[in-house]
Amino acid sequence: MKLLVVCGATATGKSQLAISLAQHFDGEIVNADSMQIYRGMDIGTAKLSVEEREGIVHHLLDVLDVNQDSTVAWYQSAARAAITDIHARGKCAIVVGGTGLYIKSILDELNFPDTDPAVRKNLEKELESIGLNALFERLEKLDPAAAIAIDRANSRRVIRALEVIEITGKPFTANLPREASTRYPDAAQFGLVMDREKLNERISARVDRMWDEGFVSEVETLLGRGIKDGRTAQLALGYSQIIAYLDGRISQDEAREDTKRATRQYARRQETWFSRDARITWISPVQPHLQTVLAHLEKLDS
Repeated sequence: MKLLVVCGATATGKSQLAISLAQHFDGEIVNADSMQIYRGMDIGTAKLSVEEREGIVHHLLDVLDVNQDSTVAWYQSAARAAITDIHARGKCAIVVGGTGLYIKSILDELNFPDTDPAVRKNLEKELESIGLNALFERLEKLDPAAAIAIDRANSRRVIRALEVIEITGKPFTANLPREASTRYPDAAQFGLVMDREKLNERISARVDRMWDEGFVSEVETLLGRGIKDGRTAQLALGYSQIIAYLDGRISQDEAREDTKRATRQYARRQETWFSRDARITWISPVQPHLQTVLAHLEKLDS
């Protein structure tokens, strides 16, 4: 049974293609967006509503509370278990999302060492003394590829990357194999790509739509559910900006515009990350997405 992967930058139409593929192949979808795993984070993550899922079963949506932290190791185990379950029932598994490290954790073996409490403690002290920007600049020098993959606002992941570098003496990304997957040798990956100017327009319109749909109210509700008690969820695009607004640190207009800016930057990092994987077949907006995927799969089977 094939494993299909739909990846690419935010706002390129991945969810819609995944739904079409699931309908065509009688499949089920496995979420690979690191923030859609959280309950209540709906508007700001562009999570499909139950109606928009069109009856297709989705896995790893709404599985954690916002005060819980996720890890790549946890996600890898949960996603692979979901795929095994889907295949056992004779269905096709379709992984969809823009979190490159999550997708890679499914397909490839990641050999990260266990945490070292002493190294971690020193890095956390440095975070307090010199700040996150200085640590991220260090990561950019030691492992530019890791700096592309990791959100510079995510202190937990920046520290983890620096910890792995210090423990192993090798770049964080040296632990990310680039060879074809041995776990899912028949996996087919498809990436959606879009002209930068057009993508920026879509991102701006999407953020405005999120505000119109009640994004600020969603964050206010999540504050009551303890989003500040976890380290991961509160760093999500838009959520961190609205939290800053509600804390009185920036205006609401600044929060909206900074969300657009940060999302554009994130999209560029996603494009750079996925462009390094030669296994991905790219699809442009002018190509009919579903038909292009089906034609490619037919070639692979012939």
